[in-house]
Amino acid sequence: MEHSHHEHAHKHEFASLNKAFIVGIVLNTVFVLSEFIAGFATRSVGLISDAGHNLSDVASLILAMLAFRLSGIHPNSRYTYGYKKSTVLVSLLNAIILLVAVGVIVVESIGKIITPQPVEGGIIAWVAAIGVAVNAFTAWLFMKDREKDLNVKGAYLHMVADALVSVGVMVSGIVIAYTGWTVLDPVIGLVIATVIVHATWQLLHDSIRLSLDGVPTEIDVSEVEAAMRSVAGVSDFHHLHIWALSTTETALTVHVVIADPEQMETVKRRLKQILREKSITHVTLEFETVHSECTDMCNTGD
Repeated sequence: MEHSHHEHAHKHEFASLNKAFIVGIVLNTVFVLSEFIAGFATRSVGLISDAGHNLSDVASLILAMLAFRLSGIHPNSRYTYGYKKSTVLVSLLNAIILLVAVGVIVVESIGKIITPQPVEGGIIAWVAAIGVAVNAFTAWLFMKDREKDLNVKGAYLHMVADALVSVGVMVSGIVIAYTGWTVLDPVIGLVIATVIVHATWQLLHDSIRLSLDGVPTEIDVSEVEAAMRSVAGVSDFHHLHIWALSTTETALTVHVVIADPEQMETVKRRLKQILREKSITHVTLEFETVHSECTDMCNTGD
């Protein structure tokens, strides 16, 4: 009954996130097209550049949705873990895309400071206001699941970053419309770029770590070891490895030394229970007795 409830909850979460990705992609695609049209109509380099930046976010959302769907495909003879790792690779790619977008913003801003350009503040403010609404709503779609999945967090950060960019553009457009201070546009661009880098750095760090099969940041190895040692019947353990199967699933393998072979099933159930409480759901245990010899490179420090 508990398994059925868990499966139902998982299907509901999958459907909810899938819908969020589709809505986000459609909304942002429509906005990008509108921004391109407005940019060409007003000959605004700023609007056209921002539309190009937003187009990269549409690509990121599509990649994130693709990875999200691939993670649900069952394992096969060639990919025995399925395609779960694709979520990690896409989160890394999204972090890189965000940083590339920051580079574009910085280059454009510096160029505008060196060579000031006339800006139609009123039109820019109105288009940016629509961008704030679209990006904020899309970010809200992913907000409740952003800490459950690094890939979803990447999509969320993209939308928050775009909302911040649009807010800055909107404010600068209003001020420019009333004062003519065109230099404000690139200055705000540089400020926003700094904010995006700060928000993206942790995503990049976590993505690289998981790509290299590092221990997920939310897992404390010393706590896991202490919990395993607290299980009655466990004399020792070695060959402990913890890594991410995906942005939502963590795996562990370990050799467990027990004093009494007859306690193996009891120890196994208890170990899997406490590891599940530590958010480690894919567990492989190999048991040895205190008198048996480990033949699998025990003395290599592995």
